[in-house]
Amino acid sequence: MSFRNTTYVEDVSPGSGALPPRAWYASSDAKSLSLNGSWRFRLSPTADAEDDSFAAEGYDAEDWASVTVPGHWVLQGHGAFGAPIYTNHLYPFPVDPPYVPTDNPTGDHLRVFDLPEDWPGAGDAVLRFDGVESCARVWLNGTELGEFKGSRLPHEFAVGRLLRPGGNVLAVRVHQWSAGSYLEDQDQWWLPGIFRDVTLLHRPAGAVGDFFVHASYDHVTGEGTLRVESEVEGRVTVPALGIDVATGESVTVPVEPWSAEIPRLYDGELATLGERVPLRIGFRTVLLEDGLIKVNGKAILFKGVNRHEWHPEKGRALGLATMREDVLLMKRHNLNAVRTSHYPPHPAFLDLCDELGLWVIDECDLETHGFTEQDWRDNPVDDDRWTPALLDRAARMVERDKNHPSVVFWSLGNEAGTGRGLTAMAEWIHGRDPDRLVHYEGDWDCRNTDVYSRMYAFHDEVEKIGRGLDGGTHKRRELPFIQCEYAHAMGNGPGGLADYQELFERYDRLQGGFVWEWIDHGIKHPDLGYAYGGDFGEELHDGNFVCDGLIFPDRRPSPGLVEYKKVIEPVRIEGDGADGTVRVVNKYDFADLSALAFEWSYQVDGETVEAGALSVPALAPGESADVKLPEPPAHGRDGEAQWTVRALLAADTVWASKDHEVAWAQLPVTERIKPSVAASDRPTASERLICLGPASFDARTGALKTIGGVEVTAPRLDVWRAPTDNDDGAEWQSDTRYGLLWRKFGLHRMHHRLDAVELGESALTVRTRVAPAAWEIGLSTVYRWTSDGNRLKLTVSVTPEGDWTVPLPRLGIRFGLAEADAVRWFGGGPGEAYPDSQSASMLGRWHSTVDELQTPYVRPQENGARADVRWVELGGLRIEGDPEFWFTARRWTSEHLDAARHLTDLTPGDRVWVNLDHGQHGIGSQSCGPGPLPQYLLRAEPAEFSFVFSEVR
Repeated sequence: MSFRNTTYVEDVSPGSGALPPRAWYASSDAKSLSLNGSWRFRLSPTADAEDDSFAAEGYDAEDWASVTVPGHWVLQGHGAFGAPIYTNHLYPFPVDPPYVPTDNPTGDHLRVFDLPEDWPGAGDAVLRFDGVESCARVWLNGTELGEFKGSRLPHEFAVGRLLRPGGNVLAVRVHQWSAGSYLEDQDQWWLPGIFRDVTLLHRPAGAVGDFFVHASYDHVTGEGTLRVESEVEGRVTVPALGIDVATGESVTVPVEPWSAEIPRLYDGELATLGERVPLRIGFRTVLLEDGLIKVNGKAILFKGVNRHEWHPEKGRALGLATMREDVLLMKRHNLNAVRTSHYPPHPAFLDLCDELGLWVIDECDLETHGFTEQDWRDNPVDDDRWTPALLDRAARMVERDKNHPSVVFWSLGNEAGTGRGLTAMAEWIHGRDPDRLVHYEGDWDCRNTDVYSRMYAFHDEVEKIGRGLDGGTHKRRELPFIQCEYAHAMGNGPGGLADYQELFERYDRLQGGFVWEWIDHGIKHPDLGYAYGGDFGEELHDGNFVCDGLIFPDRRPSPGLVEYKKVIEPVRIEGDGADGTVRVVNKYDFADLSALAFEWSYQVDGETVEAGALSVPALAPGESADVKLPEPPAHGRDGEAQWTVRALLAADTVWASKDHEVAWAQLPVTERIKPSVAASDRPTASERLICLGPASFDARTGALKTIGGVEVTAPRLDVWRAPTDNDDGAEWQSDTRYGLLWRKFGLHRMHHRLDAVELGESALTVRTRVAPAAWEIGLSTVYRWTSDGNRLKLTVSVTPEGDWTVPLPRLGIRFGLAEADAVRWFGGGPGEAYPDSQSASMLGRWHSTVDELQTPYVRPQENGARADVRWVELGGLRIEGDPEFWFTARRWTSEHLDAARHLTDLTPGDRVWVNLDHGQHGIGSQSCGPGPLPQYLLRAEPAEFSFVFSEVR
């Protein structure tokens, strides 16, 4: 027993001893025993540091540590068991397939268990592992069962002959690195361990084995055809449909179809002589027809997201409650699809997609991205020696998940180049399941796929594809197009979502896409808040590139998710507020509008003066109707007026409560009255001060010092923002990485030269030049102050000088307040907005605190701007703008924000710093995708803007 066999670690085969893959299901009556919980644990530095004696009966492991299964050992033990490693695509070990380093952390796991008293004595039993990273060797009661690779895939072993009533010893040796690691180079943390469930399943005589539910739908006749292939003969019953047939027989009956919008499931049962298994059957047909992806006869539009499994404390060891929370958040934010990047998820997640309604691209546990560094030389997917492992991974995905109606695509994997192994996988999948489509982004010629898929194609290229002007092979030109990844949601962003969605809806060939990605993979850290790449001392890492989600690590929605919800809302509401007509368009693929209730409200200067219900017909998908709004209230016609129309859930659903907002729009009625100040007061000067209306200024510099009783750190032109991840761009992109260019040209260290302080009959004028060191470019800036005795008006005129080859980060003024907390404003809200990410910004009156205005991006960066602000009140001041402006307030400067690497680096100072911006540069998604479109660039051009200050009393 005491020997050190480690050759299997570097064997390219998928393993040995495991049973053939089969469908995942929960039995109605066969016993099961969860082996999750506390396990004894020993960590060794190499694969062969310890012999196999720990697997023998009677081994004393009392002095071992403990870990929780499911779990990753590097996330337990307070650092005693090593640390996580984050890389995007670089292998964190030398690339020499199939070999791995001698330094190979190896975790020995021990679990001693008794069988329940009611465990049947007859029959067999299966030991099931749902996920182990990256290679495991298993013993039960001293007998070796086998070893396996394929971290995010199930593996089962027959163990009935080895079980005994009490004192069963389950031993599992897990290696962090193996030949399988070369196939698992996904953009994620490397986290070894038994991270999914371990279960003992009783298999009675005559038990259900593998089975395949075929449930198609004929949209012409409204009938569904059911046939259940079963490894063991039995009967299939579906009481609601009156079905009672033998396995293998087909039956056709009228049914309600399944779709992501109306996820109709029928409860059924598969019964053999030894076991009953519940079925949840969804009738639907997936076809590639007329160059389009059609479900139940209709072309569908994916409004999707890529989802890694993640929890900030447990890593990929997710519980059912967390999975449900993910799906509920997706549904509540109008998403209809998920790509399981880049591996099959826990099977319970697919149950939730079936139940609550999401289209699923189920992706195989395969990525060899690191081989791009050697131009794909030695790539395993083009090496026949690895093909059995690839086919094993494909089979374990398909067989496990084939009975989920939510799964409409099988994906071969991600960023694995091209090669014979992928072709073999595609051929096997097409043969095993011809009723679904096959996806793989890396196959641009579409030799093996049923869809032309790309990631991060820029807007102009997407439009060319939509128009059929992209060229490519004959097969590709006849296929639909999706963006399996787009709109990289890293940090502040993504921008440009609305522009993408407009293209998806304009061209039939464009069938939507999947935003990258769902959640920031921050790891909860006692000192840093949330840790990212490099925070654990990794030799190689990719920083905060792992924090690129639509929700924060604690699962709070980011502004990006709120924006996406608005952009993809399934009801379009548009019209002319002045004539009181609103057009309602049903953008669903399958559902009518009967589940929604509509309401209107009428606002004047941001305050609702009247509201009521709006009668909208139950429009069928694609239909529209013009609906008349009521007469505007007679008492609400003075001021800036608008209609707000909302579509709300009319009743509780399984995913949201009654009155949950699905869609909304605002329709202007009357324009805003711009603020005006008569320049009737005259500036007066003393030795130290200039006084004008309620304000005092420094006599030498013309710098504002007070407005009434409010002390002010002088406003001056500001063009700098703490660059966002998207401003800095991706390292493989070139001349439009504006964050880097801004630093190159010194926009973060502008010098302010005072040229003149001029006292006129009705104005104080301060002339300056704002420019960076080392360059001849600059901004001639004039501040003109006027007053009517009570209010103070500042007009800023900016004229660029020199050859400005880069846009500005922002353009406005910044000043400091000694005290400020509560904030009220009339403008866009409640959350942040930027030029290309402001669809979700709703005009109204909002209130907050300075701290609540901040958006807690894991890596601090520009955030928190409110758009289209008419006026804001804080720190004893009321500020009105002409034209509308962006408003930001924080307890640290942009320079401090720029220097911070984690939120814990940000400490409040003695001032609240306020930015009033005439313009902001767009956001884009250039951390991996395109930068801001041309219309969202803040070009250095002549500008003039004004603000009116007064005390709040």
